[in-house]
Parts: sequence; structure tokens; C-alpha cells
Amino acid sequence: MNVLTTFLNALPGNVSQGLIWGILAIGVFITYKILDFPDLTVDGSIGTGGAVAVMLITMHDCPIWLALLCAFAAGCLAGLVTGLLNTLLGIPGILAGILTQLALYSINLDIMGQSNRPVSVDKYPLVVSSRYAVPAMIKSALIVAVIIAILYWFFGTEYGFTIRATGCNPNMARAQGISTKKSTVIALVLSNGLVGLSGGLLSQYQGFADVNMGRGAIVIGLAAVIIGEVLGSVIFGKHFNFVAKLAFAAIGAIIYFLVLQLVMLLGLSSANNKLFSAIVVIIFLAVPYLRNSAKTSFKKAAKNAAMEAMEGDAGNA
Repeated sequence: MNVLTTFLNALPGNVSQGLIWGILAIGVFITYKILDFPDLTVDGSIGTGGAVAVMLITMHDCPIWLALLCAFAAGCLAGLVTGLLNTLLGIPGILAGILTQLALYSINLDIMGQSNRPVSVDKYPLVVSSRYAVPAMIKSALIVAVIIAILYWFFGTEYGFTIRATGCNPNMARAQGISTKKSTVIALVLSNGLVGLSGGLLSQYQGFADVNMGRGAIVIGLAAVIIGEVLGSVIFGKHFNFVAKLAFAAIGAIIYFLVLQLVMLLGLSSANNKLFSAIVVIIFLAVPYLRNSAKTSFKKAAKNAAMEAMEGDAGNA
């Protein structure tokens, strides 16, 4: 009973945190699902967004929303670097992301001048704060809804369709006159811009920016995308459309943090968070494969049974 009460009391905070990470998950969805690009820049760009936002707020008295826009722009620049490394220099996508991520660690240190920087809700009118979980949950939900609406519009434009075509079949896209390099760069810029925005909000929510705040972020983002995809496909089936996929990427992040909170309340040490994250990703990656394997096995069994029945009828005749 105490576990349930504690879980319910922590629910607004977990949902708020899930929604903020859900913005990152939507960014990961763009590269992982739409573009089919293994982008590991995320672990660095979320910290860059947080560092830029906190320094602008605390050191330069920048308006909060302008600081968030700058966090978004900083993430866009990080994505641009990864995109150019891949498209102009021919560096494989996964390595380009790792190189950018590695460079961003030093850049984030240079931006903050130290390993972490606090930002207090007592001194600044922050958009979200863990101290006020319910308002943070409502504001985060509104921000996620606006982002989904903008992305739905964008991916209905010519640029959006070129990105989707590049992800589906780059060879066919090039045959249709699409610059797949340009599409790749645009997608990476947009994706990491959202990750930077997520970092700006997360640093406000937790009250500080830290150079290590992005460590393992890609795992959380992938977990959210995979959880959302599996649940969405189960609920909607063939009607699981693009808007629902974006929404369920954020919902997957919420579910991830709710399950993480529940497991910790049941006795798991916080030191095992990364291990649990990896296990969650493994489970939800395996579910679609195992489900398809089960369907295939069932179809084979049914086909074999039908063939045996036909052979038996032929023998009796």
C-alpha cells in the first residue's frame, strides 16, 4: 500500500519528466524511424541545449523562451555538424555522431566554465520545475502537442516528403532527383534541435545543467520510441498513423519513467538504472520479432496440417 501511495504521489513528476524526455524521443524518432540514420549525437546535444539555456538565463538575464529557442538552435548546430561529417566527408553515420558527441563534451564544459551550473526557480521564472510538478506536467504536455502539430505540418511539405523518401529508399529517392544528402542534413538538424530543446527544459526542471546529463540519453530515447511503437501498433493496428507514432514516442517516454519509478520502489538500486534501460530496450526490440516469428510458425504449422489432411483425403480416395 505504501508503495502504491508513493507511486501515485510521484506520478505528476514522472509524467512531467517523461514528457520532457518525450521531446528527445520525438527527435530520435525522426532519425531512427523516418531517416533510418543511427545518430548518437543525442548524448551530447541534450547537454548542449541544457548548458546554453542555463547560461543564458543565469549569466545574461535572457528571457526564458528566448533561452529555449537558443537551446533549440544549439542542438540544430550539433546536428548540422554530424550531417556534414556524414554527407561531405563520407564518415559513416554512427561514427559521425560519436565524433560530434565527443566534441560536444568539451564544448559544453567551455560553455558552462565548469562541470555543472545551477538554475533556481526562486530566482528565475522557469518554464518547468520539479518543485511544481503539476504545472510542469501541463506545460510540458502543451509543448509536446505544439511540436507534434508542427512536425505533422512539416512532414506534409516537400522537404518533409524528401526526408521520408530518403529514409524509405535512398536509391529510389536519388533516382527521382531528390538530394538525399540535403535531406539527411535537414533531418539531423531538426532532430537534434528537438533534443537541444529537451535539454533546455530538462535543465530547468531538475534545477541544473551538467556535462554528464546526456549520458545514456540515446538509450532512453530508443526505449521510448520502441515502447511507443509496440503499444501503438497493438492499440491501433493498421490505423497507427504518423501523428499517432509521434505522440506514442512521447507516451513511450512517460511509460519508461513510470516503470522505472515502480521498479525502484520495489527495491532496485538507482545505480542499476542504465542496466534496466538496456533490458527494457532489449525486451521491446524482441517483442515484434518474437511476435512475427510466432505468426510465421503458426502459419507453417497450419499449412503443414492442411497438406497432411489433403494427402490423407487423396489416400482414402
